[in-house]
Amino acid sequence: MVFAMCFLLIVISLLSTYTWVFGIIGFVIFIGLAIFLYRAEKAFRKDFTDYILTLTHRIKKAGQSAVEQLPTGVLLYDRNGFIEWLNPFAQRMAVRDKVIGLKVDEVFPELKHVEVDGEHPFVIHIDDKTYEVIHYQDERLYFFRDITVLDQLQRKYENEQVVLGFLHLDNIDEAGQGLTDQEEALLISNVSSAISKWALENNISIKRIETDKMFFVTQQSTLTQMIKTKFDILDAVRELTRHNKIPITLSIGVSRIGETMTERSQNAQAALDIALARGGDQAAVQEEERVVFFGGKSNAVEKRTRVRARVISHAMRNLIRDSKRVVVMGHKQPDMDALGSAIGVVKFALINDCEAFIVLDEGNASIERLLTAVRQHDYLGEHLIQPEKALQWVDNPETLLIIVDTHKPGLVIEPKLLEKAKRTVIIDHHRRGEDFVKDPVLVYLEPYASSTSELVTELLQYQEGRLAMDTLEATALLSGIIVDTKNFAFRAGSRTFEAASFLRRHGADLMMVQSLLKEDLSQYVKRADLIKNTELLYDDIAVAVGLEDEVYEQLLIAQAADTLLNMQGVMASFVIGKREDGCIAISARSQGELNVQLIMEELGGGGHLTNAACQMKNLSLQEAKQRLIDTLKQTIENGGSE
Repeated sequence: MVFAMCFLLIVISLLSTYTWVFGIIGFVIFIGLAIFLYRAEKAFRKDFTDYILTLTHRIKKAGQSAVEQLPTGVLLYDRNGFIEWLNPFAQRMAVRDKVIGLKVDEVFPELKHVEVDGEHPFVIHIDDKTYEVIHYQDERLYFFRDITVLDQLQRKYENEQVVLGFLHLDNIDEAGQGLTDQEEALLISNVSSAISKWALENNISIKRIETDKMFFVTQQSTLTQMIKTKFDILDAVRELTRHNKIPITLSIGVSRIGETMTERSQNAQAALDIALARGGDQAAVQEEERVVFFGGKSNAVEKRTRVRARVISHAMRNLIRDSKRVVVMGHKQPDMDALGSAIGVVKFALINDCEAFIVLDEGNASIERLLTAVRQHDYLGEHLIQPEKALQWVDNPETLLIIVDTHKPGLVIEPKLLEKAKRTVIIDHHRRGEDFVKDPVLVYLEPYASSTSELVTELLQYQEGRLAMDTLEATALLSGIIVDTKNFAFRAGSRTFEAASFLRRHGADLMMVQSLLKEDLSQYVKRADLIKNTELLYDDIAVAVGLEDEVYEQLLIAQAADTLLNMQGVMASFVIGKREDGCIAISARSQGELNVQLIMEELGGGGHLTNAACQMKNLSLQEAKQRLIDTLKQTIENGGSE
C-alpha cells in the first residue's frame, strides 16, 4: 500500500505539470485516501490485538479447565518430597482437605515403595479405586489415571477364563477288593456323591468319561477358590473312605494354559499324568511357567503290576540290542542306590551283547567301599569312565544314555550328556517333579517302588534265558535296596522283598552288604556333633545346623536326619550342612504327617513324602535355615498341604 501511494503521488505530480487544476484535485483525493487507509489500518490493528488477547485468555482458561476438569490427576512435589501443587482430581484422591506442604508418602502411602520412572506406568489401589500412575522424577511430577472400570473388566475377563481338568480315582479297583458287590457299589456311590456335591458347590460341570476318570469344566474364579482351599475334595474323599482297608484317593490335573480348548485339555491331561507319577492323592495345576502341586498327604499305595515291568524289560532289551553302546549315569554325589542300579543296568546290557559304561566323576564316602570293590573286580572296574570320555560317544545315534535314580536334568553328574544324547531312558523311583528330562524314548518312573535298584532287579528278572549274576553285582543291587529302605523299615512293599529274595538266590552276600555299609568311627562322632546342634520347632520338628567352618558329606547329613527322626517326640527332621563343593545341603525326613517333599521342592529340591533333600548355592547356613523356617511356617499355617 505504501508503494502504491508513492506511485500515485508521483503520477499526481506529473499530472500537475500539464494541468494544475487536475493536480490539485488528485492531491485532495490522495490526502483523503491516505486518511481513510490510516484509520482502517488502526482499526484492524485494534481488532487484531483484541482477538489475540481474547484467544490467549480462552487458551489459558481452556488449559486451566483441562487441568481442573479432565479425569487425570496431576501432582507436583519439591526436592524434599513435599507436595507443592495438585489439581482437583488428585485432591479428591487424597480425601484430605489440606495436603499442600505434606509428604507425598504420607498422603499417598501406596507410592512409598514404588521406584518407577519415565514411560513405565504402574498401578496402585486406593480404597475401591484403581489408578494408573506415571512418575517423572526429573520434573518431580506424578500423573494419575482412573482405570477402575478397565481393571474390573480385566478381572472379569480373567475370572471367566475357561479352565479344563481331569479327576482320577487312583485306586478304585484296589479299594473294591474283598468287598461284596453291594458294598462296592455303595462305596463308589458315596464317593461319586461327594464329588458331585463338591462340583455343584463350586460351579463345576463334571462328566464321567471312564470308570475311574472324570472330565470337568469351570472358570478361573473357581480355580482360584479351589487353590485357596487346597483342593479340599482330596481330604474329603480320603476321610470318607478312611474306614476301608484301602482308602480311595484322588488325583486332579487342571489347566487354563493354551490358545485353544484342545491345547488346554492336553495340558490338563499332562498335569494329571504328573500328579499320578508323583504317587497320586494330589492336584497338579498347570500355570504359565510351572506346575503347582497341592495335597500329597498320604503315602503312595503300591499298585505296580508285573505286566508293566515285563513290558519295560522287553522295550529296554530292544533298545539296547539296537545300540552299539550304553552309557549309564546317576545323580551328583551318587549313593548306593544310584551306583547299585547303574551296575544292574550294565549287567542288563552285557547279557544283551552290548558294551556298557558307568559315568562317575568322583567318589564319596557313601559309595567308597563299593567303588573300591568294583575297581578290584574282574571286569566291572573296566566299565567305569569319566564324563569327558562319555561326551565323545553320546552324540552318536547308536549310543543309548540311561539315567538312573533321578529324572531332573539339573541333578545328573554331567548335564552336557543329556544335551547331546540322541536317545535317553529314565529309570527312577522318585515322585515326578516339574523339572524333567526332555523327550526320553522310554520312561520307567515308579514312585511306589522302594528304590531304583528294585526296579532294575525286576527288569533283570524278565530277561530271556537263565540269568547268571556275579556276587558283587547282586550285592550292589541289594545294598541299594537296603540303604533306601533303611533295612526294609520304610517304603518296603511286597515287591521289595521279592526283589531282595531274587538277588539273594542269585548270590547276594549279606555279610558283604554289612561290610559295605559299615560306618567309620570318626564319621559317627562327627554326626553326633552335628545332632548336638538341634532345636525343636512346633514341639515336634527337629532342625539341626552344622558349623559354618565345617564340611559335611551328603551321606552324613542324611544319616543325621534319619537318626533325629528316630528320637521320641520327633515328627519330622531337617539337617543343614555345608558340603565340600560349597553347596548347602538339607536332608529332610518325616513319619508321614508332614510332606517333606513339597517343602524341599519349594527350596529347589525334591524326593518323597517322607524322604527328601535339596541343595542351595550362595547362601550361608543361617540363611538356609531361615529360608527353611519360613517355608515350614507357611506350610504349617496352610495345614501342611501346600
